[in-house]
Amino acid sequence: MGFIDLSGSLGRHFGSIGVALNEISTRLSITGADQLNISGPASLRAKKCLFRLCEALQVSDKLNISIESAIPEHVGLGSGTQMSLAIGAALNEFYGLGLKVREIAALTDRGLRSGIGIGVFEQGGLVVDGGRGEKTVTPPVLAHMDVPDGWRFILVFDQRGQGLHGQQEIQAFKELPPFPHQEAARLCYLLLMQGLPAVAENDITKFGDTITQLQRSVGEHFSSAQGGIFTSPEVAAAMQWLELQGAVAIGQTSWGPTGFCAISGNELAEMIAAQARQTFSHFDNLSFIVASARNSGGNVFVEK
Repeated sequence: MGFIDLSGSLGRHFGSIGVALNEISTRLSITGADQLNISGPASLRAKKCLFRLCEALQVSDKLNISIESAIPEHVGLGSGTQMSLAIGAALNEFYGLGLKVREIAALTDRGLRSGIGIGVFEQGGLVVDGGRGEKTVTPPVLAHMDVPDGWRFILVFDQRGQGLHGQQEIQAFKELPPFPHQEAARLCYLLLMQGLPAVAENDITKFGDTITQLQRSVGEHFSSAQGGIFTSPEVAAAMQWLELQGAVAIGQTSWGPTGFCAISGNELAEMIAAQARQTFSHFDNLSFIVASARNSGGNVFVEK
């Protein structure tokens, strides 16, 4: 849901806030085999993750990996981190390695900027991480809260594009102008004294106002690299419409192009999403889904 401090004036960079979701997930199984076989979506990424982990852990890659579902890649939903941690957690259980989630994350260089993907795999819910400092291995979780049961999130997908990633993302961060120290301080204060208390008190309106302000500020900072506050003009139009329907917490996930907003109540969220599909039916590239918050971390099941 956004970075908190891009200035790094106190010696720590980034820091971010995010939420785990139920409806979009990575699910896979690992069994022993005579040779490596990987099937299912995102198999190329899974193969890269597996080779890196097996080499680091010094275990055999003679495995059968069946991927039931995978988070879409490079659309701002943490697909790389969740795939790495899912495979790492499966290897950890299969070989009885006794590793913690953060040890797996460090082996695959996850959390180089945002620590949200690691934090939600550990415990789900809403997570705030402390960014990266001089001694950081993975960004520490500073706050973890359960998201109220009635809150729903509408995600808006642009099927045509992907957000910046890889070397393009690294270069974009290098070319961004300095982030104002006073604005970083305002966002930190806003999050601590309005956003997080609003979650604790089930006040989706005040929480939404915090996220919208954070997203607008960071989006304007990134606009030179992504062509505006939103990467996709069609997503931007949909988000503007959703805000008029009463949605709050208006923003873009990471570099996008996925947009998100929050609604109180599943029935209302489904109704507004249905209206959005009809209103924007002339945009063949747009799709809308309603997602609920996941207040628990990643699961590992062992079949005996």
